Amino acid sequence: MAPLAIAIAYAGGWLWTGLVTATAIGLYAEWLAVIGARTLRLVVLGVLILLGVGLVDAGHITASYLSGFVVLGILAVVVMSPDRRAWAAMGIAYALAASIASSAVRLDPAWGFAALMLVLLVVWATDIGGYFAGRFIGGPKLWPHVSPKKTWAGAIGGFVASLGVAGGFAAFDLGKAAPLLGLGAILSIASQFGDLFESAVKRRFGVKDSSHIIPGHGGLMDRLDGFVAAIVLAAVFGFLRGGADGVGRGLMVW
Repeated sequence: MAPLAIAIAYAGGWLWTGLVTATAIGLYAEWLAVIGARTLRLVVLGVLILLGVGLVDAGHITASYLSGFVVLGILAVVVMSPDRRAWAAMGIAYALAASIASSAVRLDPAWGFAALMLVLLVVWATDIGGYFAGRFIGGPKLWPHVSPKKTWAGAIGGFVASLGVAGGFAAFDLGKAAPLLGLGAILSIASQFGDLFESAVKRRFGVKDSSHIIPGHGGLMDRLDGFVAAIVLAAVFGFLRGGADGVGRGLMVW
C-alpha cells in the first residue's frame, strides 16, 4: 500500500485529508473493538467527530478552534460511553492525534511533503531494519512481558536503519545532516515506543490483532502504531519551531 499512500501524500490537499480521516476512523473503531466497547453509538459519534476535524483541517481553521472541537469530542465520547470511559476517551484522543498531526505535517506547501516522507521512511526503515536484525541476530528480548518477539538487536537494527534514511535526506540536500540525524533517531525511538504501546494495550485486553482488515498483517493499529507515535511527536516538534502553518518547515529547515 506504500505507493498509493506516497502518491496521495504527494497530492496533498483534500486527498491526503480524506485518507487521513478515513484511517483515523478505522483506528478508532479498532481501538473500541480491542477494549471491548465498540457500540454503534460510540462508533457513529467517533465518525462524526473525526469527520468534523477532517473538515477543520482541510479548511485550515485556527488552532484554537480545532482545540475546542477536540476537547468537546473527547468529552462527548466520555459521556456517551456505557463503560470503560477512560479507555474510550484514550481511543478517540489517539485517533484525533493521528489525524491532526498527519494533516499538520503535510500542510506546509514548501516542506510538508518532504517532512511527511521523512517520518514515513524513518518508520518503515525502523520496522524493516528491526525485523531483519531481530530475525538474523536474535538475542535478549526487549520487553518480553509486553512484546515477546521483539529483541534488543531488532531495536538497534531499526534505529540504525532510520539513521540511514536521515542521512539519505541530507545527501539529497533536503536538510542539514546533524539535525536530520538527530530527528531520525528520535522518531525511530518514538516509533518503537508506539509499537510497544499498542502491544501493551492489546495484551491488557487479551487481543492478538486489532482486526483482520489487512490480510496477513492484522489491522490498521497493528500497521500504524509506530507511525502514529512518530507523526504526533514530529508535529509537536515542528509546531514549536515553525508554528501551525509551518510544521513541515520547522522539521526540515535549520
